[in-house]
Amino acid sequence: MTILAMILVMLALVAIDVPIAIAIGVVAIGAMAAGSEIEALPNVALVLYTGATQFPLIAIPLFILAGAIMNAGGISQRLIALASALIGFVRGGLAMVTIGASLFFAEISGSAVADVAALGSILIPAMTKKGYPTPFAAAVTSSAATLAVIIPPSIPMILYAVMAGTSVVELFVAGIVPGLLGGVLMMAITYATAVKHNYPVEEVFQLSRVAKTLREAAWALLLPVIILGGIFGGWVTATEGAGLAVVAALAIGAVIYRELTWATIRAAMVEAGTQTAIVMLLVATSALLGEYLTSMQVPQQVAQSIIGLTDNPIAVLALLNVFFLVIGMFLHSAAAIILVVPIVMPLVNAVGIDPVHFGLIVTLNLGIGQQTPPVASVLMTACSIAKADIWEVSKVNLRFIAVLAFVLLLVTYIPAIPLALVEFFYR
Repeated sequence: MTILAMILVMLALVAIDVPIAIAIGVVAIGAMAAGSEIEALPNVALVLYTGATQFPLIAIPLFILAGAIMNAGGISQRLIALASALIGFVRGGLAMVTIGASLFFAEISGSAVADVAALGSILIPAMTKKGYPTPFAAAVTSSAATLAVIIPPSIPMILYAVMAGTSVVELFVAGIVPGLLGGVLMMAITYATAVKHNYPVEEVFQLSRVAKTLREAAWALLLPVIILGGIFGGWVTATEGAGLAVVAALAIGAVIYRELTWATIRAAMVEAGTQTAIVMLLVATSALLGEYLTSMQVPQQVAQSIIGLTDNPIAVLALLNVFFLVIGMFLHSAAAIILVVPIVMPLVNAVGIDPVHFGLIVTLNLGIGQQTPPVASVLMTACSIAKADIWEVSKVNLRFIAVLAFVLLLVTYIPAIPLALVEFFYR
């Protein structure tokens, strides 16, 4: 009954536009004050602090900052130009460029919102100018950005690894095949749609232009090689790799491309600081609520309740998929991971599900949630940039959500898809 009351109060606060981080904190403190945990109230500040200062979490502000610097330093534009030269000659090529550029950009930023904000501001106007319908331009940009966070590095994966106590690097490796598979399927859907509606061809394929854009983007392409090569090679941790991303983005933007100035660096830092503050406040208050739920043994009770229904791993995964799909419609991915993963991990461990495998399932589920109202943070950002009606965009977006759902089913029930590379390199 207490948990139900907490959920209802949280939803009521969110419904009246109280920021979700504040709502979580209010509910947690209120529950402590009203229950047997009142003696824990003096430790609230300490729990908030320790919850947001775990070493792996340092990667989040660093990856966000790297993405902001990358956009300000001309790196994003060069990646877009290269993708356009490679696949712009195909019908619907500019939409495919959006998908390809998102996959590149995600290898540095790790954030779907940063991805859609950086690339959408350039590519959505470009697509509408070429004759693409605005809802289609917003939909393909939004879904491509969400797909891209499956590819390492990924901020949701970092949060999951901290909450589940598993390897960040193994999660990163597990995301490579599903991410690339989803990208290919989205491009196939885009091509079919473009042919059906006679969307424009961007330009004639020219090897000379490919060579030119490749030379200009060569340094930008080194970023994911440096970051992921260092992480997968065991030279740096994911957190150190995030710091390396910032240094590399600064060096390339300022020294090689010479587009970074003190003013643009300052703007990038302010933007990254704002995004970081939102995420980390959410992390801190969620840690407080998690502390309360753990003390009340809620995770164990949930696990026992589901095991009472079934202990078949396939059935449990089906139930958890539905659960996370619903949760993702109402909570941002960071909030959902921090709130729910500690609750369900005893169940996941009890039925023998690999925590890395489950991490990919959680990430994909919550990625779909970024596209489904009412919260739909990534979709909302794309609609804001495109100045498009969210329901019109959502109707077009159904075909791309179907791709994400198909990849989710493959990842859920064919574990070899995410785990083959993990088994080969690390086990």
